[in-house]
Amino acid sequence: MLYQSTRSNHTVNSLEAILQGIAPDGGLYLPVDLASLKVLPRDLADKSFEEMAAIILRTLFDEFTEAEMAEMVRRAYGGKFETEDVTPTVKVGQDYVLELFRGPTSAFKDVALSMLPVLITEAKKKLGITEKIMILTATSGDTGKAALEGFHDVDGTGIIVFYPNGGVSAVQKAQMVTQEGNNVTVCAIDGNFDDAQTGVKNTFAACADLDLKQHGVMLSSANSINIGRLAPQIVYYYKSYCDLVAAGEIAMGDAVNFVVPTGNFGDILAGYFAKCLGLPIGKLVCASNQNDVLTEFLNTGRYDRRRVFHRTNSPSMDILVSSNLERMLYLASGGDFEKIAGYMKALNEIGEYTVDDALLKELKDTFFAGCCSEAQTLATIGKTYETYGYLCDTHTAVAVDVADQFKNTTPAGAVIILSTASPYKFPVAVLTALGHTPDEDEFKVMEQLQDLTNVPIPDGLAGLKEKAVLHTDVIPKDGILDYVLKKVKA
Repeated sequence: MLYQSTRSNHTVNSLEAILQGIAPDGGLYLPVDLASLKVLPRDLADKSFEEMAAIILRTLFDEFTEAEMAEMVRRAYGGKFETEDVTPTVKVGQDYVLELFRGPTSAFKDVALSMLPVLITEAKKKLGITEKIMILTATSGDTGKAALEGFHDVDGTGIIVFYPNGGVSAVQKAQMVTQEGNNVTVCAIDGNFDDAQTGVKNTFAACADLDLKQHGVMLSSANSINIGRLAPQIVYYYKSYCDLVAAGEIAMGDAVNFVVPTGNFGDILAGYFAKCLGLPIGKLVCASNQNDVLTEFLNTGRYDRRRVFHRTNSPSMDILVSSNLERMLYLASGGDFEKIAGYMKALNEIGEYTVDDALLKELKDTFFAGCCSEAQTLATIGKTYETYGYLCDTHTAVAVDVADQFKNTTPAGAVIILSTASPYKFPVAVLTALGHTPDEDEFKVMEQLQDLTNVPIPDGLAGLKEKAVLHTDVIPKDGILDYVLKKVKA
């Protein structure tokens, strides 16, 4: 299957798209014939998560045989999640919560980043590539640890994770800086996530003109700019839909609305891919925190990153440049790569762009967008726990609040809210939201939260405080390229 860049007519096969991560022209890869691909939910209704994953991923990556993909999925997910159901769907009030945090790092990124290392290593074998694959990753908190967990000690790979210094929770930082593995590096940058993401993208661009193969290295990415990272996220949209059908909550064919807390637009884009493949989706609801650049864009058509950056209690959404929006614009424009390249050039050089009316209409037909303040995020955590006995993290709370906004303005139908992280990844904010004073030590706060709610601390987070810190590097935000080249040449 061919994949095309969003910025030119450059194409590669799916194996090359997975390995490259980003196109040489800076664009992102998409299937050339996405509109012709179909996966119908009625054909998946009796399947397990792993069986669904094998079918969906082979539809997108058909260079693998059915047997190969089934074995790859088994390797990716077997025994790694704390619940038998990889992504359980639970009813909370009149809505449904899709719990995506049952993996080894307690965040939704585990679903994709359990699969991506297998996709990369098997694609590498099929293409006969002998170079070491160096994974470059920018993280706003959760991707970093999930990528480190997925790639540590994987033969033929290395991984470097960059995170914003002071821009992640203490728990998220501890997860990364204590990571063991002979092939892992973790580095803080003096900047925010957008600086880290830009630095990584610029490094890919700069290295395209350098012969890294002389050092036995090829670069790739674990961020959702990599189609191999994004594709596995499609699966849980189908899984939650089929869960509701099996429970008798909806009939097969009924449209369902998904509410997604998002900053980089990857998770919600996976929902759009599911819709394109044939999943009955009414609206995809984009839930933003105080950094509401996506809310403004989806409501007005104007994207402007030149705004105050807020550090919030939902830090994984503290993003002003949403990379995956580029893919959505390409699809909504009918594949007009020249138009998309122009928008991205304007964003990079000027800091803003405005889409035409036809494109804005297409976006509005698909999405509803809302945002949630810091105070309302905490209030929603408290209200959800008090009313339903359900404990959610700050990002999920943003989605719960925006789900209410959506239902107040739209005849909704069934609503599934994506819960992207365990509340124990942000214990200070969650405990504060419940009306209690947190200890100064964030790790003791986890114990306070457990004592109060009887919700157990996930195994992957328990004992973090006792682990040795192995990664202490901090660099300027413009030092990523030099840092990577130094590591490559070491």
